[in-house]
Amino acid sequence: MVRLLINVDHVATLRQQRDTFYPDPVVAAGICELAGADGITIHLREDRRHAQERDVRILRQTVRGSLNLEMAVVPSIIDIACDVKPDMCTLVPEKRAERTTEGGLDVRGRAAEIGKAVRRLRDAGIEVSLFVDPEEKSARACAELGAVQAELHTGDYCHTRLGSVAAGRELARLEKAGRIVVDSGLRLAAGHGLDYINVGPVAALAGVEEMSIGHAIVARAVMVGIERAVRDMREAIDRGVRGAHRE
Repeated sequence: MVRLLINVDHVATLRQQRDTFYPDPVVAAGICELAGADGITIHLREDRRHAQERDVRILRQTVRGSLNLEMAVVPSIIDIACDVKPDMCTLVPEKRAERTTEGGLDVRGRAAEIGKAVRRLRDAGIEVSLFVDPEEKSARACAELGAVQAELHTGDYCHTRLGSVAAGRELARLEKAGRIVVDSGLRLAAGHGLDYINVGPVAALAGVEEMSIGHAIVARAVMVGIERAVRDMREAIDRGVRGAHRE
């Protein structure tokens, strides 16, 4: 079964819009787990635009499944991670002007910097995942840098129309990069931009073990509630996996 981690950043974003204490991403995380999520993802950015250090520290105490901390390769954030000790740290690129993460890490151009961060996190007992574009060289570099997992950036696929030639092309890129990740001995994850319509084909790719999804689930939760939104996504992923097994 493909594990589903819920990214609660967008709950924190809603809270920060009015600088209130609600809605609380910690409470949302608890409901997500009760609804069947296998874990929680939260991104502690340098500018603290959504998640706060308080959220990360309380989640470490309350999350029953896996806690995945997304973070930039920044010493001050690495310090917090080494102190909090989430189950996994996913290193991602980060720009102040972006609305959300725009692409994968430059794992080759920043190899020395990223490798140092990976070693420090692993020395603290934390597993490390690298968020990369679905490209052959980037996929191979993840193992060389000491990561235990590579998360493929699915944004380009999600910007296509399901069933189109472009979607097929992007799925092929993800499949090829995924094979390289698995053949390198790493766990394979995927995420960014996935929703209830496009998640199935990605879940069906060989070797995918984990998905981290946030915006689509929080958006649906506005309409149907967060518990129902999580269960609907769990069902969408499982349908994709079952479809792959029937072929």
